[in-house]
Amino acid sequence: MPTHPTLPGYCGAAAGHPDHGPYHDTEYGFPVRDDDRLFERLILEINQAGLSWLTILRKRRAFREAYAGFRVARVARFEDADRERLLNDSGIVRNRLKVDAAIHNAGRIVDIQDGHGSFAGWLDRHHPLPLAAWVRLFKATFRFTGGEITREFLVSTGYLPGAHHPDCPIHSRILALAPPWHAAPRGGDLDRA
Repeated sequence: MPTHPTLPGYCGAAAGHPDHGPYHDTEYGFPVRDDDRLFERLILEINQAGLSWLTILRKRRAFREAYAGFRVARVARFEDADRERLLNDSGIVRNRLKVDAAIHNAGRIVDIQDGHGSFAGWLDRHHPLPLAAWVRLFKATFRFTGGEITREFLVSTGYLPGAHHPDCPIHSRILALAPPWHAAPRGGDLDRA
């Protein structure tokens, strides 16, 4: 495992963990360009609110099945029967506000794709922004996206720094992929290692 347990924060905590370790080493902070994968991260971050990230990681397969493989266009077409199915699915977080947000946000992403070519393109168009501006943008565009959800979504997908400690071996792997936060100067107010 490339992580080291003496590192602070998530890098140290994830070392050797059967769920956190693979996520830390292969996904967290890595640049994401695929709209369905971006949508997946948004759904997972929204559903993590009030719960542990471990709970979400362990329910991830069930989320994928429940939300049509996180295919944005399919989820955007979910109807009342789909909403009820989700609210009765014990494998996922059954919170009406979170379910409604996922469906609504899928529709917003389809609109974004129509206007900007892709969700990733929309994010690129707004990058770099300080965290406070990202939060305002997400609150104006999506549902159930407060400061922590927006920050974690952007950190986890490579739009803001802070996923890995600079001494973490994964940090250099991510830098080699030129994540948006590193590829352009940021106007940010996020200073988290």
